[in-house]
Amino acid sequence: MLRTSDGVRIDAGHFPGPSGDLGIVLAHGFTGSWRAPATRRIAAVLARYAGVLAIDFRGHGRSSGLSTVGDLEVLDLDAAVRHARTAYRRVVTVGFSMGAAVALRHAALHGGVDAVVAVSGPARWYYRGTKPMRQVHWAIEHPAGRLAARLARRTRIAVGRWDPMPLAPYEVAPMIAPVPLLLVHGDADTFFPLEHAHQLYEAAGDPKELWIEPGYGHAESAATPDLIRRIGQWTSRTKP
Repeated sequence: MLRTSDGVRIDAGHFPGPSGDLGIVLAHGFTGSWRAPATRRIAAVLARYAGVLAIDFRGHGRSSGLSTVGDLEVLDLDAAVRHARTAYRRVVTVGFSMGAAVALRHAALHGGVDAVVAVSGPARWYYRGTKPMRQVHWAIEHPAGRLAARLARRTRIAVGRWDPMPLAPYEVAPMIAPVPLLLVHGDADTFFPLEHAHQLYEAAGDPKELWIEPGYGHAESAATPDLIRRIGQWTSRTKP
């Protein structure tokens, strides 16, 4: 159990890696959890390349607090990165969907990481161009949706709009350099179309890479072991 700078308790799990040199902080998507089978499978594959510290964001699973859907979650990730630094010389964040947005914002605004991997991430806020994202906004904005998220997914969501509005992922992307950045997006993503990946890539500075994955859908549930292995190999090649 970790504690953030604003006093939120964050549930976390550690998957030991092959050495004490490289640590990965794994950040799940909205309504996800490090205890979910898909996330645990990802952590197990990544643990072949590095130690993995996987967290539940605030308002998710056994963590306290309320989800702000990508805003204050940067404090959750920062607590995990600082904890990983006590055991690992190099620390890389790997985020999926909402976790990808948080990883980008954390690297830009807080730093302290040696590389960032953002998978299936949004470039901008309030996107409603797909049916799944309209359903997500219903869950966030309506009392019935928030109740459904709490009962079905153990996700407690804060009421109200952001004030002030946090910088969007594409706005912070230029601030990440010179930290290496890997963007991964599927051409079959039903939540965020490829324009989001291209907007992030165009905004980011070097060094950066963009992997467009044929047939890959969205986030953790669609990630294949081969894709996660390649991400693990990429993280192991990063240098401070």
